[in-house]
Amino acid sequence: MDSLTAMEASNARVATELPPGLVGVFIGATSGIGENCLKAFAKHATKPRAYFVGRSQEAGDRILSELKELNPEGSYIFRKADVSLIKVVDEICINIKSKEKAINILCLSQGVLQMYAKTAEDLHLSVALTHYSRMRFIVNLLPLIQNATSLRRVISVFTAGKEGPLYTDDIQAWKIPMRALTGHAASLTTAAFEALGKKAPDVSFIHAFPGAVDTNFGRKGQGAIAYAIRQVFKAMMLFMEVIPHEECGERFAFIMTSAKYPAKLPVDGTSGLALAKGEEVAKGTDGKAGSGVYSIDQNGESYGAKTEEMMAKLRKEGAVEKVWADLETEWKRITGLEAV
Repeated sequence: MDSLTAMEASNARVATELPPGLVGVFIGATSGIGENCLKAFAKHATKPRAYFVGRSQEAGDRILSELKELNPEGSYIFRKADVSLIKVVDEICINIKSKEKAINILCLSQGVLQMYAKTAEDLHLSVALTHYSRMRFIVNLLPLIQNATSLRRVISVFTAGKEGPLYTDDIQAWKIPMRALTGHAASLTTAAFEALGKKAPDVSFIHAFPGAVDTNFGRKGQGAIAYAIRQVFKAMMLFMEVIPHEECGERFAFIMTSAKYPAKLPVDGTSGLALAKGEEVAKGTDGKAGSGVYSIDQNGESYGAKTEEMMAKLRKEGAVEKVWADLETEWKRITGLEAV
């Protein structure tokens, strides 16, 4: 297990051992874990350039000011947007692609705890944000990530390690029992990442569980279910080791930059900071070290046998292909295009 001290020691090498001008894109970054990830990137990188997207202009303006104080040599661009809409995702990606030739890090944490609401594009709102929107950002920006000569990394902050049965006949989870939702949602991300790993073996895909971080999860306006879960979560946190925001950022800075998570077919110079003595490359979701697709815990460690066995079962059932086919079907229905 990587201790926080070891992670911080690795992060301290980012400024001197990784090239200046790293480009990061952070979606869902105006609060909570996404904000922590963004700030950690700005803190450690030399002359970074960061695009970040969120729903609150007020929060975006605040974070812009704080980023400039944190690292005045960086460049920071905020976009207020509702990324539950695939057409909006496409607009953002087209704009970024007009300005950048390469992206090093794509970090996705958008989400909402609002069950059974529908977007204007006829997608389940919560699944639109955690699945359809996140994967759309990835496929749209993947060519730029593959152009990077340093880090090439995609991180989805969600329910890694909780992979369970995947309901391929109800991917949007309209009728799935509440007790099965977490397993289904976790498997959607990991299965989609396995599909992406085949398409882009020169990129690292990391599904990460953040641990107990106090965020605005289930915030006001997300409905009665969200409020109830928020109260339960608050009560549980009284008995859990809560990860402070800055520490959360340090943990994700390590995940963003360490060679612990290489691509399956890494290009020279793109695997990240060399591991310290005694550290080992993480196992992928197929159980093989360094295989490019990872499901990791808050300590940066692979979940191991339970996840590997579940993903092997889903692969055998053809779930990876079914999940990807559904994504392309919905994207085409909404936009007419597989990607922009």
